Amino acid sequence: MLDFLIVAVIKVIVVFAVLLFMVAYSTWLERRVLGRLQVRCGPNRVGIFGLGQPIADGLKGFFKEDIIPANVDKMLYVLAPVISIVPAIAIVAVIPFGDKIHLLGRDIALGIADVNVALLYILGLAGLGEFGVMLCGWSSNNKYGLLGALRTSAQMISYELAMGLTLISVIMVSGSLSLRTIVENQAANGWNLWHQPLAFILYLICGLAEINRTPFDMPEAESELACGFNIEYSSMKFAMFFMAEYINMITMSAMAVTLFLGGYHLGFPTPDWLTGWPLWLLQVGAFATKVAIFQFVFVWVRWTLPRFRYDQLMHLGWKRLIPLAFANLALTAILVAFDVVGRSVK
Repeated sequence: MLDFLIVAVIKVIVVFAVLLFMVAYSTWLERRVLGRLQVRCGPNRVGIFGLGQPIADGLKGFFKEDIIPANVDKMLYVLAPVISIVPAIAIVAVIPFGDKIHLLGRDIALGIADVNVALLYILGLAGLGEFGVMLCGWSSNNKYGLLGALRTSAQMISYELAMGLTLISVIMVSGSLSLRTIVENQAANGWNLWHQPLAFILYLICGLAEINRTPFDMPEAESELACGFNIEYSSMKFAMFFMAEYINMITMSAMAVTLFLGGYHLGFPTPDWLTGWPLWLLQVGAFATKVAIFQFVFVWVRWTLPRFRYDQLMHLGWKRLIPLAFANLALTAILVAFDVVGRSVK
C-alpha cells in the first residue's frame, strides 16, 4: 500500500511539472508561430530564441498588484479562477501517455489513473470548468463580464451536446469508456481516424469551441466586449484563466490523439526485439509529437480564421454540428450492428 502511494505521488508530481512546462512554452510557441505568420520575429530577446520569455512573463504576473474592485461578489470572484483551472488540470489524470514500464520489480502504468469510465469523467470536468468562466463574469459586477458569461453558457450548451454525441460513436466502435482500452483497440484494429473521420472533424471543431479559441472566442471577443468575462481580473487571477486556456488546449490535443490517432502507439507494428525502456521512450515520444502537432494546428487556426458572429456561432452549433453528429451516430450504430451480426453468423 505504501509503495502504491509513493508511486502515485511521484506520478502526480512529474505529470504536473511537465504540464506546467508545456503551458509555459505553449505561449512561447504561439507567439513565435504568430510572428512567422505575420512576417515578424516574435519573442527573441530573453534567452536564446526568446526561450526565457515565459519565465519572465510568469514572474511579472506573480509580482503585479492584485486589484479587487469594490462592488464584486468577493467569494465568487476569488473562487472563479480556481474553478476554471482545477478541472483542466484534473482531466490530465486519466490520459495514458504510454504503456507500462518495469521498475523496481513492479509494472508501472504510464498515466496517473486508469478509470474505466474515463470519458464520462472528462466530460463532467470539462463542463465544470466552464462554470468558472460563468461565475467570473457574473461576480465581476461588470456588464461586459456578464455578457461574456452569458455567451459562455450558451456556447457550452450548444457545443458540448455535439461533442458528447461524437464521443458516443467512438465508444460504440471501441466498446469501452476507458481511454487505455480505446488506445489498445486502435492498436489492434487501426486508428479511429480512419473508422470515424466525420467524428474526428466534429471533435476538433467542438474542441475549439469548448476551450474558447478563435474562431469561437466569443466570451472574450476583445473588439466587442473589451476582454469579456475576465475584464475585472489582474495579476495571478488573470494568469490562472490564461493558464486554464492553455491547459485545456493541451488536454484537448491529448484527447484527440488518444481517441483518434492511436494514443501512444507508433502507428506501425513494433519489432519483437524492441522492448523495455527504448519502447516506452518511443511511445512517450510518439504521444508528445502528436500532441505538439495538434498544438500547432490550434495556433495556426487561431491566427488564420476570423471570429464568427454570435448568430453564426449558434447556427453552426445547432443547425450543422448537432445534426451531423446524430447522422454519424446513426451510421455508426448500423455499421456496428452489421459487424456484430456478421461475427455471430461466422
